[in-house]
Amino acid sequence: MTEPTTTTPLSALEHIKADSHFLRGTIAAGLADPTTGSISEADTKLLKFHGSYQQDNRDVRDERRRQKLEPDYGFMVRIRLPGGVLTPAQWLGLDELAAAYASNGLRITTRQTFQFHGVRKENLRAMIRGINDTGLSTLAACGDDVRNVICSVNPRLSSAHAEVHAWALKIMNHVKPRTTAYRELWLEDGPVGDGATDDEPLLGKSYLPRKFKFGIAIPPYNDIDVFAQDFGLIAILENDSRLVGFNLAPGGSMGATAGDPKTYPSLADLIGFVTPDHLLETCWHAVAVQRDFGDRGNRKHARLKYTIDDRGLQWFHDELQSRLSFPIEAPRPYHFEHNGDRYGWTEGDDGRWHLTLQIPSGRIRDVDGHPRQTGMRAIARVHKGEIRMTCDQNLILADVAAEDRAAIDALVKQYGLDDYKHASGLRLHALSCVALPTCGLAMAESERYLPHILDKLEALLDKHGLRDEPIHFRISGCPNSCSRSYMGEIGLVGRAIGKYDLRIGADHIGERLNALYKENVGEEAILAALDELFGRFAAERESDEHFGDFVVRAGVVDPPKRRPTIRY
Repeated sequence: MTEPTTTTPLSALEHIKADSHFLRGTIAAGLADPTTGSISEADTKLLKFHGSYQQDNRDVRDERRRQKLEPDYGFMVRIRLPGGVLTPAQWLGLDELAAAYASNGLRITTRQTFQFHGVRKENLRAMIRGINDTGLSTLAACGDDVRNVICSVNPRLSSAHAEVHAWALKIMNHVKPRTTAYRELWLEDGPVGDGATDDEPLLGKSYLPRKFKFGIAIPPYNDIDVFAQDFGLIAILENDSRLVGFNLAPGGSMGATAGDPKTYPSLADLIGFVTPDHLLETCWHAVAVQRDFGDRGNRKHARLKYTIDDRGLQWFHDELQSRLSFPIEAPRPYHFEHNGDRYGWTEGDDGRWHLTLQIPSGRIRDVDGHPRQTGMRAIARVHKGEIRMTCDQNLILADVAAEDRAAIDALVKQYGLDDYKHASGLRLHALSCVALPTCGLAMAESERYLPHILDKLEALLDKHGLRDEPIHFRISGCPNSCSRSYMGEIGLVGRAIGKYDLRIGADHIGERLNALYKENVGEEAILAALDELFGRFAAERESDEHFGDFVVRAGVVDPPKRRPTIRY
């Protein structure tokens, strides 16, 4: 095993974590302070580990400053929901919490969970306790720890799919924080400790250098974008039904910083295969390698992808192998066909049915003649199966008996949740992040701009006879790319108000990043560029060729290169 070395001073946050008494800090005192709607800067960093970000409404920030008022603070609260599965009763519980404490309803994230916005400080404890009362948690939904473990949304298409989902739960439980601070701050009526007896056998008192993301895909569908994960897992099924193990793919991450070429999006690469009985040990030590070698001096350089690129993919394989009690085998063959959601009804091998519904930007609320929140509330009251979130911000009404389909269909139609039947191919494959007004990192609009830009792009697609073409379109308000905009066949990355980098050329199965085509341009230039490219695509495409593949084949852009492969 290699010995870690430290060459740079620790960042300020590393000291905050180390001195936090296992994530307590002074959060309790800050929550009790009635003179402000905020908590201290140090405690905002620790609060993330508990599943919440402090934010403020940027739409009114300048006006409140002129009035000598503090910012309009609110808190985002995110749930830990491995695999994105919950019961109808849990849905109704979360719906009630959203109505009581949050603004803008529920929002499905690109990691198969929910987040709530606009929660006031005085309601934060009631919100988090209420989430736990439903049987869910917010611990490790944010922060420098292992984030929500995502998993293929193919719901019970075979017994192996259910088995893989169970592994997502096992991984999350195996690597989650052990501190009692969470229970003390949110679930109990008084202190349960001071950190003196807490122990974090995996994460340590300083936790990880940055966030760490696991995701499990089940071929032939890459519906979680497995190569965008810090540590991707590809389930290998024998005869499409028996789980025999997992391919290992470390080194993915979408985040970057504008103007800093030392930061970049990256896809994961294969390093081997392990059987199911070795999976938890593998995941534990993959996290431990990053704990020991990740950059704790520069947070922009602290994700696993940089650790791997600094030292080499072969080094990571060998370092991980040195900690394991079994050999990592060579990767097993697999094949991906698609990396989006499949709308409408699908049938599992047990005769149960599953309905995928489109939820634009994942926002569950009643707006613009679409009573989605009311509709889902009505459905949850009669649905007898599960509700599953997807990484494309949609949801699945899963495990429906054949005789119950008609009742579900009637409610879906009544509340306008059947938009997917009439949407363009672009709209069905569109993602956005929250961005303005709540995200403090946003440089441009995303969710609020998405309907407008989709209308403009659909007009161009109609002009060229491409309305039904399934094109992955993703927009983010900043280069951190929570909407995985670097994996869009068309991606917009926010640079300033009304300005975006236009990126094109990702593939349709999630195995290639896009490339920069136009830098820091406005809507007029974006539309003009895509109008020309859509015209060429319509005239020059090969049979069954996707847009992203076309622009690469035609030499419009050169995709980024992947890491060199390793020896097995």
